[in-house]
Amino acid sequence: MKPRMSKNSSSSSTLKQEFLKKWIKGVQTCSNLNKEMTILDRKNAIKLSADVAIASTRNESTRWSQSVMNDAVSTNRTLVEQILGRKLVSEKNKPAASVTSSTNSCSKRILRRSRRQKATRGVVRKSSSFSIAKKLVKKRTRVLKRLVPAGERISDEYSLIRETLDYILSLRVQVDVMRHFAAAATAAKRFEPSKF
Repeated sequence: MKPRMSKNSSSSSTLKQEFLKKWIKGVQTCSNLNKEMTILDRKNAIKLSADVAIASTRNESTRWSQSVMNDAVSTNRTLVEQILGRKLVSEKNKPAASVTSSTNSCSKRILRRSRRQKATRGVVRKSSSFSIAKKLVKKRTRVLKRLVPAGERISDEYSLIRETLDYILSLRVQVDVMRHFAAAATAAKRFEPSKF
């Protein structure tokens, strides 16, 4: 009897395959563009290719992937276009972002803030442990915002946690693929006939 694969493991497998395909394409493109690469050039090419590959698997549907892709484009637009296999639309030619979505989120934040203020008015804090916990949460939230690409631009905790979880999943895929790739390269080198 065949074990059933869960939906998450099959989507993770697909994500890994897509990442690997784009990452290898990026590394090959880099080596074709510059035949005499130094170790630092190779390291940068591998990192840039990995960043573009993992961000493109998310189709720029998250803020962190948009931020990573924008950084990659500013580093080497030609390479990014070759990895993606398409021309990128320049910022000047992109359609303007919808104002209503940012206005709606701003309005929601204002309403939430006013509700919180109304709820806490007149309520005497029973202990300082509440304020200490609140300070710790704010401090950890600031640290988290610095760790996630484009995290500083995320205002509400729900979106920050959702982006963070997505980013962690993507990093895990990236690390898993690179670990398997390194293990395969090591195994291949071990079985390679010596040239004495």
